[in-house]
Amino acid sequence: MSDNEFGNFLRSRREAVRPADVGLPAGPRRRTPGLRRSELAMLAGISVEYLTRLEQGRDRHPSAEVLGALVGALQLSPGDREQLWLILGHNKPTALCPAAAEPPVQQIRSGVRAVLDRLEPNPALVVNRIGDVLAHTTAYQQLAGPLGVLDGDPPNLPRFVLTDSRARAAHPDWEQLADVHVNQLKLGSHEQDPHSAQLVAELSAVGAEFTNRFRRPATPVVRHGTERWRHPEVGELRLDFEVMDLTEIDVQRLIVYVPHDEATSQALDRLNGRGPGALRAVRS
Repeated sequence: MSDNEFGNFLRSRREAVRPADVGLPAGPRRRTPGLRRSELAMLAGISVEYLTRLEQGRDRHPSAEVLGALVGALQLSPGDREQLWLILGHNKPTALCPAAAEPPVQQIRSGVRAVLDRLEPNPALVVNRIGDVLAHTTAYQQLAGPLGVLDGDPPNLPRFVLTDSRARAAHPDWEQLADVHVNQLKLGSHEQDPHSAQLVAELSAVGAEFTNRFRRPATPVVRHGTERWRHPEVGELRLDFEVMDLTEIDVQRLIVYVPHDEATSQALDRLNGRGPGALRAVRS
């Protein structure tokens, strides 16, 4: 942790929480729309003096219990928790993700399933925090199934990319894709969870392709961009993607692909057995 990143983060999030958001009155003569130090200290069950030391950088090593209390009091979003982990380093406190010590959830809510159904004919999938594929659209099956992506039980994106020889043929930009998936696994794994620890150990056996990437400092999740795919039936595809978090307890992510260009749009139509123009390219 360099300079006072943790203290600055803590203060900025405190000032972003409105008293009404946590059931407190705004009160008169408030110099900031956010919480006072005394209010956050009360909500987190710590002293004002200790909170002051944390914000000023005079104490940079709060316990997991204190972190958990602050995370709850500040109502941190999954993105905020992810940023806090990046500040603290890879030794991720369980407090930042209460379910981190439990096996990653393997089910999705019925509402998420309904959203997937509505996304047809776009390729879309839901993954958990370590990259297990929990559900997907029929269009994603048409796209990824012939490439071997969904062969596992359960299918797992980092495992496919790092261990399956078909992955390099399927993804012309394999090096960049491997970087992304290993980083996401690093963000989602936890040493207290034997399920994710087993996956990390399995991929470590692959050698330097995984271990060199896993040793790098974690970076924020890549939430949008363009991927190149090479499909045995329709050739090369250029797909734009968006990644959205679905839960706050044990992060699941919805990944939606749309055609980057008209050639990809027409290729996906052929894959899905639809007429021309069923999927519209987002840019030409």
